[in-house]
Amino acid sequence: MELSLPEGPAGTTAAEVAAAYSSPSLLNHSMRVYAWATALGEAHQLDFDAELLFVAAMLHDVGLAPEFDSHTKPFEVAGGHVAWVFAAGAGWPAARRDRLAEVIVRHMWAEVDPAEDPEGFLLSRAAAADIAGRGVTELPEGFRADVLARYPRLDLVGEFLRCFRDQADRKPDSSAAAAIRNDLATRMAANPLERS
Repeated sequence: MELSLPEGPAGTTAAEVAAAYSSPSLLNHSMRVYAWATALGEAHQLDFDAELLFVAAMLHDVGLAPEFDSHTKPFEVAGGHVAWVFAAGAGWPAARRDRLAEVIVRHMWAEVDPAEDPEGFLLSRAAAADIAGRGVTELPEGFRADVLARYPRLDLVGEFLRCFRDQADRKPDSSAAAAIRNDLATRMAANPLERS
């Protein structure tokens, strides 16, 4: 399987925004999430909007960046708002902006119906695979190795846990807080991608 990135100004600019506001660990995480999402899309034989999915993957954690962190809203909701504004600047129609924000919010849901929202399903499953190892075996082994070589994990575990613990301390009712309460640290340490 070959990873191909969608062409076009929105994708290019979303990658620039991600690089400007993400650490190397989180930027590589975003790239891997897109890679895993495309592989899962193929495995599940889903038709999806590659540009929408790529922009969502690039911006799905932007709400963790200090510049966009909200002290009242969960990071995925804040990130959805940032992405909506980004998409407005990219000239996307309002309905497509709403979809982008929705996909980013749903990446923290435990389940997303692929028939109703293929991009939300793929982003949610890919992020769960990269962070906690959920469904990693669905990803072709050779493809996993290639993607990890191209976009190494670096200090993702330590950095992501720091971000989520900070979110949990300030927003105890958030999805990040729920993840910390549900022992995210243990799940991240046990992720097979950490041992690849």
